[in-house]
Amino acid sequence: MPRKIIIDTDPGQDDAVAILLALASPEEMTVLGITAVAGNVPLPLTQKNARIVCELAGKVDVPVFAGCDAPIKRKLVTAEHVHGKTGLDGPPMADPVMPLQSQHAVDFIVETLRREPAGTVTLCPLGPLTNIAVAFQKAPDIVARVQEIVLMGGAYFEVGNITPAAEFNIYVDPEAAEIVFKSGVPLVVMPLDVTHKALTSKARVDAFRHLGTQVGDMVAAWTDFFERFDVAKYGSQGAPLHDPCVIAYLIKPDLFSGRHINVAIETHSDLTLGMTVADWWGVTDRPKNAMFMGGVDADGFYALLTERLARL
Repeated sequence: MPRKIIIDTDPGQDDAVAILLALASPEEMTVLGITAVAGNVPLPLTQKNARIVCELAGKVDVPVFAGCDAPIKRKLVTAEHVHGKTGLDGPPMADPVMPLQSQHAVDFIVETLRREPAGTVTLCPLGPLTNIAVAFQKAPDIVARVQEIVLMGGAYFEVGNITPAAEFNIYVDPEAAEIVFKSGVPLVVMPLDVTHKALTSKARVDAFRHLGTQVGDMVAAWTDFFERFDVAKYGSQGAPLHDPCVIAYLIKPDLFSGRHINVAIETHSDLTLGMTVADWWGVTDRPKNAMFMGGVDADGFYALLTERLARL
């Protein structure tokens, strides 16, 4: 039975690749909807980019909803310096034709979790956790109905990428992250510790390009674009494809390894705001609330990605 998922996202090139991977994998998952949040770029761009990606995949029947345009109690921080001013910089993109749904993303999340049988919907947040947290605050009854949350965010051994201590998605809305991490919903976390082990390389990007499809060309061009930023910053061979790790986990969980631990979110400190404090060594008695991944089979991950993108 395919797993029913909602992808909550702020596209971003790596978000776009995650969406494509999900749309190419109907045996494993049914995408009930895509909810856009402000993050990498502001909401008017993230909702537009989500529709561009659905059209690229030829899946115009997937409903796209616009959600929160700012964090719960902070000013929005964005990442144009990584993703470009559109969020999908690289190849030129035509504006989408498919409509944006009129319903607010938060209401769609609430309604879907109330409508579907309890324990059958997985939430897949790829950006700041604002939409999920606001839905949980608005409708506490849905929290217990969520099957699982598999998210990209946080870091521990890799520390931060937007501040010395914090990963971007958590830093943008730490209050939202705290609500989600304290919710009691089973969590699987793909932190920078994993994504920085799944780097692009010339051979891996060429594999996308050699698919000879519009999707393959686009993914290669997006990867080329944001790879420049990471190579310059980290001195690495390539760039991490962060968000597709979430979808890859739903298809082949054995690509990843980690520990079930306590993860707490720092919301008060100026110095470490948004830090995901992971009790990797079990030195506290705080309850375990997250499967925090630490390893990935990078070759297997890219093989899966290439095989699935070839379908579109």
